[in-house]
Amino acid sequence: MPYFLFTLLGFVLGSTLFAYWIPKILKNIDICTIPDDHNPGVSNAFMYGGFLCGILSLICELAKGFIPVYLGQKYLDINSLLFVPVLVAPVFGHAFPFLQKEKGGKAITASFGVLLGLFPELHPAVYLAFFFIFFSVVVIVNPHSLRSILTFGFFAFNVFLTIKTASIQIGCFIIAGIVIYRHLIRHNNGPVRISILHQTLK
Repeated sequence: MPYFLFTLLGFVLGSTLFAYWIPKILKNIDICTIPDDHNPGVSNAFMYGGFLCGILSLICELAKGFIPVYLGQKYLDINSLLFVPVLVAPVFGHAFPFLQKEKGGKAITASFGVLLGLFPELHPAVYLAFFFIFFSVVVIVNPHSLRSILTFGFFAFNVFLTIKTASIQIGCFIIAGIVIYRHLIRHNNGPVRISILHQTLK
């Protein structure tokens, strides 16, 4: 029952699309209709809602992943496979929200929140941040959807190689799968461009 309650908390928080509702409430802007990707994410909240909407969305989207996982590991056994749904629920909720299935997002920020909730085990969060930076600054991959797919793929692979806790391994694999799926169905099929330190490969 405790595992179920924390999973339910994560799913309910995940299904609350803060990056959608904050610009909607503060600016009366529907960020799912303006941009081409129709994504209720933090970047669109910043771009179309402004700094205040963006920063509030960022905090809330991180928190909805962080809170159930961080509290869960305080009261539950993180080594149990029953902890896997606790890890996955906020990301799954964001990608497939209960009351707004058509507005599900890509769940990148929620994923970071979940991984930060594993504190003091921060290796998964560091891996995800590293590969985002690597594919954005060193080996620059466009379009963004492909960059995110590669990032989450390498992230999951490194978690599998270095983290010995099975629940974290499985949870991170499922999270990566959800995010990759969301990016695949919204992939814009634009030309793939790869550059190294801004020098385009031919």
